[in-house]
Amino acid sequence: MGRCCGGSCAIDALHQRQRGTLLMVLGINALMFLVILVAALYGKSTALLADSLDNLGDAVTYALSLYAVSRSNTTKAKVALFKGMLIFGAASAVLAQVLYKLFVPTVPIFEVMGAFSVLGLLANAVCLYLLWRHRHEDINMSSVWECSRNDIVSNISVFVAAGGVWLTGSKWPDILVASGLVWFLLRSALRVIVGARAALRSENS
Repeated sequence: MGRCCGGSCAIDALHQRQRGTLLMVLGINALMFLVILVAALYGKSTALLADSLDNLGDAVTYALSLYAVSRSNTTKAKVALFKGMLIFGAASAVLAQVLYKLFVPTVPIFEVMGAFSVLGLLANAVCLYLLWRHRHEDINMSSVWECSRNDIVSNISVFVAAGGVWLTGSKWPDILVASGLVWFLLRSALRVIVGARAALRSENS
């Protein structure tokens, strides 16, 4: 039987698969955060900035998830709760930028918004594909899946905003899409936090 006892081999194999997937998506998101942040600052796009912060939050989330892979269910729930707070923080940062842009008449560069939203969409589609099989395994991986799905919505929204800026020649499509992303991120944060708190109550009962 070697070093396996009961179902421990299957559990160890599951944890190894989770670690491998998390390492890949961590690398992708860390790289995309840097690339899209530079593009957002150059293109003066709040929606693209929201996209980059989402990637940063995900990179931190994946790092935390790596730590929690083989930990107890209580630890996984606590990490998921922290992830929810990170998503909430990202939403707050984007909201602050939206309020700033209301008083600063800057029209973003739609070509930059469009090109980098597509690049981000391709990268995050790969992450979503990698995480698909893990989405129902435990609270740790389901919260990771939630973050990855947020990225896809964010990328598509930025692409739509780019089209709006191109058609109107104004900053408002960028601001409106960024505001929508704030709502989406807040909703996601609430879902992750509620799920994590429910898991903690279950473990403590």
